[in-house]
Amino acid sequence: MKYKRYAWFGFIAPAIFVITYLIMAGIRPEYSHYTKTISELGSVDAFNRHTWNIIGYILVGGMISIFGFGLYKGISRDTVSVSKVPMYGLVLSGLFMVLAGLFPANFEAKNTFSMFLHTVSNIGAFFSFYIAAYTLPPILKRTYFWQPARIPSIALAVISTLAGFYRPVDMPGIGQRVGYLFFFIWIGYMAFMLWRYGEEVEKQNF
Repeated sequence: MKYKRYAWFGFIAPAIFVITYLIMAGIRPEYSHYTKTISELGSVDAFNRHTWNIIGYILVGGMISIFGFGLYKGISRDTVSVSKVPMYGLVLSGLFMVLAGLFPANFEAKNTFSMFLHTVSNIGAFFSFYIAAYTLPPILKRTYFWQPARIPSIALAVISTLAGFYRPVDMPGIGQRVGYLFFFIWIGYMAFMLWRYGEEVEKQNF
């Protein structure tokens, strides 16, 4: 049952992020999904910035960290000497999101300490995710249950990575959103696998 509880964090975190993003962007008529960064929803001069930073970054980031720990527990249960690098990567990714919420972006004064930490946190969140996503497949290959998740997890990570380099001049926000989209699809997919694993464990213990 504990694995399914961890899976819920992986299901709910993406949903909270998307719903909060759509609401916060929707109440700002001047906000453009194509030209504005997601961080601008919580920048120091943004309307309702605390709502976005607390829910969109801090809450969601904390849930991703918890899910990362639970995913490791599920994968390591049937495998000897599993590397903790993927777990550290996913947990750190969530913690970097928390940090991004604690230090909002300041686009009017880009040399400020808050802007520096926010930028580092955003980069750190995705870099840590890439570490987790690219070091996990060899571990998944070692178990019968998790092996089918290897190819989808790699594919989603690659798409998210490539999207990070897609920055058209007239629509710079598109690449960031595609990157986030496939990051959260990866989270949701691995949560689905963890949920299924929890069901298998329950059947074994029945």
